[in-house]
Order: sequence, then structure tokens, then C-alpha cells
Amino acid sequence: MHLINDAPLDHFRKEGHFLVGFERRKTKDELRYPKKFATFAASMGKDKLRRFAENENFPNLIQPNFEYPPADHELKGKWHQNFFKNDHPIIVELGCGRGEYAVNLAEKFPDKNFIGIDWKGARLWRGAKTGVENNIANLGFARMQIQNCAALFAPNEVSEVWITFPDPNLEESRAKKRLTSPRYLDLYRKFMTADGIIHLKTDSRPFYDYTLEMIAEQKLKIFKQTSDLYNSEILDDVLSINTTYEKMWLKDGLKICYLQFKLNS
Repeated sequence: MHLINDAPLDHFRKEGHFLVGFERRKTKDELRYPKKFATFAASMGKDKLRRFAENENFPNLIQPNFEYPPADHELKGKWHQNFFKNDHPIIVELGCGRGEYAVNLAEKFPDKNFIGIDWKGARLWRGAKTGVENNIANLGFARMQIQNCAALFAPNEVSEVWITFPDPNLEESRAKKRLTSPRYLDLYRKFMTADGIIHLKTDSRPFYDYTLEMIAEQKLKIFKQTSDLYNSEILDDVLSINTTYEKMWLKDGLKICYLQFKLNS
């Protein structure tokens, strides 16, 4: 029997993997209180299904059904005209999770448009629902994998990209999956403006240092940088926006790193 540590079963369903012969390793509490956790898991499963059903009806959430190679989405090049109904700059948050940053930015800057992108539909539900409940007209979400962004956005369609607490993928074998690797920086260039800006916020100092190396290699201009945001002079009301996990990391005493740099040299 193979063990998949802490991997949610819905991931394997979504990715088309077979579940036969696999199971997630149970925690000590799950083994000690099997009935309690079985009830909790059943409740969580129903809650996910409810969220997925609601996602289908949110007007601010799109869920492209990309195949490989992905064909261009109908909104590509038409976000201003068909979705936001204005010509304001578009800012994208990659790996937005619950959408906390995208929601807060959209509320702070009504003269800009914001799109949160994530693959986890149950997480996106929170941001999309908040956007609908608060009538945030300059906010949208897309449930998709980041590597398909060039099928969603046309050249020069996006002005800024926020990368908030991504998986640092610190194993050398996963270096290409880092969202500030040359592979991804080239991806962003396919749809960002010539003066496009990248924002990175991370709790991983190694990932922060790696990004600095990529910036130096490509001779990109840094506007702001700090390896200890909350003890720096650049902290402001935008950079003070906290995600759920960021609050936990700050409580644990972790330092938050931040970079703002120009994508093109």
C-alpha cells in the first residue's frame, strides 16, 4: 500500500489519478478518534461539494476547461471590454488561495481591476463569495493552473502580478516550478506590459534569495526589497494586508520577505 502524506484526495480525482492502492497516512488523533474524524471528514466533503456548486453560479468566477495544449479562452484580450467594462489597469494575483489579497486590493483601489488565480476551487469560493456579497465590481477570479495564463491573457493585458506566499519548491529537482524561475518570468512576459511590475511576498528566505539571483542574472530593476517586511521602512497599508497563513507565520515569529521589481530590463 502506497502512502501519500497529507495529499487531499480531491487532488488525485482532479488530476485523473487512480486512487486504488493509495491512502493518506492518518494522524495520531485520527487513529485515536476514528469516529470523530470520520464525521468531520464527511462534513468537510459535503462542504466542498456545496462550495463547488456555488462556484458554478458566481458571476465573478470563471473556470476554464483547458486541455493540452490549451486553446485561447474567450476572454483573452477582452477582459476590459467584456468582463470589467472599463479600461483600468489589470493586476493579477497568482496562487491567490482564499483571495484575501485580491479582495483587499480591489477594495483599496477601485480605479484598478484585480483577478485572483488559483487551482483550488474550494479556496477560491471564499474570495468569489466575498466579492459578490460586497459588490466588488473590479474583482474577478479564475480557477486554473498558472502555467496556462498565456491562454487567458493577451500580450500587454496585465500591468502587475502579485505572487503571494507560493510554494518555494526548494528541492533542486523542482526549480523549474518556482514562480520566479526563468520559465515563469518568460511566461509573464507573454501577457504583461513592457513596464510590468512583479510583487513577491514570501516567508521563505531561500526562495527570496533565489529570486534575487534571477533578478541579477536577468539584470532587472528592483524598486523595493526587504528580508524583514514588518521591521522595515517600506511597510505600508498595502503590504500590511495579511493572509490567513501569513498571520499564522507571523505569530510563529517568521520573517516575511518582499520584493518589487520590473519584469523587463
